[in-house]
Amino acid sequence: MALTGLLLVELGLYTSCFICGIITAASITIVQGNFGGRCILYGLVNYNTTASLIGVQSPSSSSLCYFVSAISVMVAVVCFSLSLYWLYSFCIDGEIRRERIWMNVTVALCGAFLFFLLITGCTLKIGRDSLCNSIIKNVPNITRCEEAQTRKWVSPLKAGRFYNNLQKAETAVWVNFFFWLIIGVLVIIQRRQGSGAKVIAGDYGGPAGGLFSDPGVTAAETEPFFNRPARPQ
Repeated sequence: MALTGLLLVELGLYTSCFICGIITAASITIVQGNFGGRCILYGLVNYNTTASLIGVQSPSSSSLCYFVSAISVMVAVVCFSLSLYWLYSFCIDGEIRRERIWMNVTVALCGAFLFFLLITGCTLKIGRDSLCNSIIKNVPNITRCEEAQTRKWVSPLKAGRFYNNLQKAETAVWVNFFFWLIIGVLVIIQRRQGSGAKVIAGDYGGPAGGLFSDPGVTAAETEPFFNRPARPQ
């Protein structure tokens, strides 16, 4: 099929999803690196009143942050590959042909990514809220989680902008989820348009139009079956 407006929008969404996946993975990796490789999602903090320092009492498993990063990177790689494939096909052939089976694969891919992005977004949201509740509860003179970014933490922890990075990662995941939802709708629309085109192409006029859909059968060949001369009485 030609590079239609719907496909252009789809390609733009793939690019946007790629950017969102990179932002999520980079933000989580930065936070994890600043905390010495610890995953602070769902983490608990303590406060040293003598030294006025905040410390991480109980971090979560590092595999939790690795899962979030892995899903984001996987989505980014798939989006980048799809964008390159469609652009390469258009530059080489001058048009893009989408088989119905590949549209079905894309719809299935959308469903899988929506499921994993939903889990990732909920993990970031609930994990960040759990960490913030622990900070507000255990650290004095803090009423908002982002205020902990300006407080001193136990060395070698570097908590500067940890809240902003977690919030950025979560926002990118939900934007990614919304974009994949739109991609799924666009592919379904294109698949229905392709099916409609096939029905129209097989609809021939004339007496045999409702019975024969083979383009190789002409009206002259079918006419004797419908306009036979009457037998003499």
